[in-house]
Amino acid sequence: MTANNRDNIIERFLQHRRIRPAAPAYYEKTGSAWVPTYWEEYTTQVRAAARSLIALGIEPGNVVCMLGFNRPEWAIGQLAAMMAGAVGAGIYTTNSPSEVKYILAHSEAPAVILENESQWAKVKEVRDQLPHLRWAIMMRGTTIDDPMAMTWETFMQRGTTIDESDLDARIAAIEMEQLASLIYTSGTTGPPKAVMLSHHNLASTARNGQALFQLTPNEVLLSYLPLSHIAEQMFTIHTGATVGYSVYFAESLTQLPDNLREVQPTVFFGVPGVWERFRNRVGERLNESEGTKRKIADWAQTIGRRVADLRNKGQEPGGKLAVQYRLADKLVFSKVKPLLGFSRTRVAVSGAAAINKEILEFFSGLDVTIYEVYGQSEGCGPTTFNRPGATRFGTTGQAWPGSEVKLAPDGEVIMRGPNVFIGYYKDAAATRDTLIDGWLHSGDLGRFDEEGYLSIVGRKKDIIITSGGKNIAPRNIEAALKNIELIGDAVLVGEGRKYLSALLTLEPEAAGRFAAANQIEGAELHTHPKVIAAIQAEIDEVVNPQFARVEQVRKFTLLSRPFSVEGGEMTPTLKLKRKVIYDMHLDAIEDMYTDE
Repeated sequence: MTANNRDNIIERFLQHRRIRPAAPAYYEKTGSAWVPTYWEEYTTQVRAAARSLIALGIEPGNVVCMLGFNRPEWAIGQLAAMMAGAVGAGIYTTNSPSEVKYILAHSEAPAVILENESQWAKVKEVRDQLPHLRWAIMMRGTTIDDPMAMTWETFMQRGTTIDESDLDARIAAIEMEQLASLIYTSGTTGPPKAVMLSHHNLASTARNGQALFQLTPNEVLLSYLPLSHIAEQMFTIHTGATVGYSVYFAESLTQLPDNLREVQPTVFFGVPGVWERFRNRVGERLNESEGTKRKIADWAQTIGRRVADLRNKGQEPGGKLAVQYRLADKLVFSKVKPLLGFSRTRVAVSGAAAINKEILEFFSGLDVTIYEVYGQSEGCGPTTFNRPGATRFGTTGQAWPGSEVKLAPDGEVIMRGPNVFIGYYKDAAATRDTLIDGWLHSGDLGRFDEEGYLSIVGRKKDIIITSGGKNIAPRNIEAALKNIELIGDAVLVGEGRKYLSALLTLEPEAAGRFAAANQIEGAELHTHPKVIAAIQAEIDEVVNPQFARVEQVRKFTLLSRPFSVEGGEMTPTLKLKRKVIYDMHLDAIEDMYTDE
């Protein structure tokens, strides 16, 4: 894609006012009904918000932050900032006051858009340390009695003094290489870095995504993952503005299953944890069926996997298989998929972390193909992507259109293309380390198969070097441990040690079923001999035989609770903070090496 100054996200967004003014742009749940806002009104809202930002003194290049769950105001704020020549930056709703302070201070944001009182409380706690912050704009439904705060309605009226031509001048002045969005990484090893994405980065990625999946204005998307993360922001805001499809803003994460069933989206993005929960829920229902029903379900899943295998290679079923597929759809798929919310889903995506191949195969047996993507914020989201007609489960797909992906001599995945970021905000040293001669160095180790499908084998910084000098990538070993039904998360240990050990957590639902089946009552499951023995047997019989002796897990410790964002072991995007976990469980680690 050439850097055409008029082919940016804002120009694409505004064109829908002319092309489809009466088509639904987004939906919100009001009572029991999903209420639409149409493109003419949506573009009017964003223009009004952009004029209000100008009235508040927001200059081109200034940063406007958003802190809240997925709501129209979030998207309006991001687009309005870009429209005014400024920069949008999201803050995770789970961030603590000190983390909120870091981003507001680092970005020198003069304005922040906040969801509710609890998010305002975080800002209020640190406001004295934020000399640049002048305005706290509250989303609808919240009024704060403070000179810094204003209601959404007051904010949207503020711009009436700004002439439309002044805003048009700001829009016309947008340059494609200009900074449009800051994505603050979730910080697994320290303070987050601010990834600078240009208008060209966002526009090229959205356009390539539209072409790759043949997206049309008839698509329906359910927005629920953090908009601070590039993946959700790309699907909800930038690709939405490019294609013109309808976005439903979920009520909350707890309401996600209900919202999915109500909306039945055609496009759905999920992190592995979401797909795992769906799999567990459906698996339990299928396991409850008996006799003829169970046989039909098993048969249908076999047919579904055979058809998915063909379609993943760009082929369609024919003859007897086509007849069987239609029957399986009538008897099973057409009944199961609506219960999940996937009756219309044609683009289902998993990203942000590795997903178990067995989960992909499970859903393919229900006639739902999940396309795994690999990438990072620095690449505007995608580096490689599985796609219709070119999908290989267990890999992260082929290179993103318009980009070049290869391995450095040490096996590191590197990429260049129009989606590669312009650097880290206020961090020239980190930019030099990551962006070398136009190539984005991912920090991930990978391998390609003969058809260019990429598999990620680990992180360079996560490599464990044993006392015997063996370099071990923990990713695949941890994935094998997580395949054990009772296990939720697994963290490999062994740096400078003679052998590998693991810190494990229980998967709550599976552990509950195990306790009921084994009549375990009133006991600490993580220390119960039957639980320990069951996990040990799986490690000995299933996990360890997959690996060389030096890669086998000799000991493990079962922790008393799952890892969580609130517990400090996970980032808001559910990535494990290894160093934090190691530090929290030093005693348990040492106990596993008392015989060294």
